[in-house]
Amino acid sequence: MLIHPMPDPIAISIGPLSIHWYGLMYLLAFGLFVLLGRLRIRQPHMAAAGWRAEDIEDMLFYGVLGVIIGGRLGEVLFYHPDYYFAHPLEIAAIWKGGMSFHGGFLGVLAAMAIWGRKHGRRLMDVMDFIAPLVPLGYAAGRIGNFINAELPGRVADASLPWAMIWPNVDSLPRHPSPIYQALVDGVLLFIVLWLYAKKPRPYLAVSGMFALGYGCARFFTEYFRMPDYEVSFAGWTISAGQMLSLPMIVLGLILLFIAYRKPASV
Repeated sequence: MLIHPMPDPIAISIGPLSIHWYGLMYLLAFGLFVLLGRLRIRQPHMAAAGWRAEDIEDMLFYGVLGVIIGGRLGEVLFYHPDYYFAHPLEIAAIWKGGMSFHGGFLGVLAAMAIWGRKHGRRLMDVMDFIAPLVPLGYAAGRIGNFINAELPGRVADASLPWAMIWPNVDSLPRHPSPIYQALVDGVLLFIVLWLYAKKPRPYLAVSGMFALGYGCARFFTEYFRMPDYEVSFAGWTISAGQMLSLPMIVLGLILLFIAYRKPASV
């Protein structure tokens, strides 16, 4: 049976300065955003829409603020409000991990609305452009969670070849859920979205596919993750992550329905 390696969360120490693996994963995510963005503007329909390399770096600045502020506030408000309100100084300790994707998603929406208004672009045009750039960055964040030994999985059958003991939790075999989420919510969703967005799609369609795809992927992978908390509704128990993913699924379906009722446009 595998045992979580429990690596040192600090990648590099230089005197009093410590650089955490979790922070490096976010740097990797932002680097992937720029790299993929430059590839995306080479797509003929994106070039025809006037997207430029300068837009990517500018959006990244706004997006970083949206991800960090929204992601952290989402973690505080959606998952552990009692703890953080009792320990308010911990809210700023993002290097220890603890970022909500759903909060980060809302933060990016707000940041891109500000960027779009500044540059004369509609919010959903911006979201259609950046949606395929996001999943690999999400995957990098989940690898950071795994290095930090965060988000342990539910108890698994000991015969599962990759069942893993998390020494910081207990001695039971568990699913390596951050790896599942990196692969399914991240890599697999990226492949689907990138291929889908390579061709001209109706306004709102790429954003709708992202919201629907992430919502469904996250709802599925949450079955393997030890929930932060669960709620029961009409005899059906769902986790916090699944509850927050349901609105994304509904939003994705609505956006796709609207998109394909209109003539195709970039």
